[in-house]
Amino acid sequence: MKKRIHIMGASGSGTSTLGSSLSKVLPHTYLDTDDYFWTTKFTKQRDVPERRRMLGKDLSHYENYILSDAVCGWGDNFKRYFDLVIFLWIPQNIRLERLQKREFQRYGNEILAGGSKYEQSKSFLEWASLYDSVGFEARSKSLHEHWMADLSCPILKIEGDYSVNERVDIVLDYLNTN
Repeated sequence: MKKRIHIMGASGSGTSTLGSSLSKVLPHTYLDTDDYFWTTKFTKQRDVPERRRMLGKDLSHYENYILSDAVCGWGDNFKRYFDLVIFLWIPQNIRLERLQKREFQRYGNEILAGGSKYEQSKSFLEWASLYDSVGFEARSKSLHEHWMADLSCPILKIEGDYSVNERVDIVLDYLNTN
């Protein structure tokens, strides 16, 4: 059994959902990088040294864990902390539709023109839309693939529009055979 699992992919690809779901069927503690990255969720970033200190403390504390969302750039020093990395990818149109729905669920009409979250939501969705096309200058598929290239642990790639249950089954099948 892999004890130290990291799930990464684009915003809206389902990393948090898969991590949370797996932690309900595996004896693993669920951790989300958003809890380390942000002091005020999705508004104010925590300083990099503080993120690293907090995450390092938790990764050292738990024997079995699932960490969702990427640590590329600010958390490169944690590569050796994982014995399995799961990479999720879904087509851009599906991912962006999920993100738009999630934005509306979080903020309601405030994301519409004239609303207090309109500019923030618009900027976020524009940033998220670049994942498949930009290089290393932003959170991107290219950056994630580059980051994974020198990992010493196995990588399970789940590419395509699978349901949460299908993804959980894919991971459990992998864990049972490896």
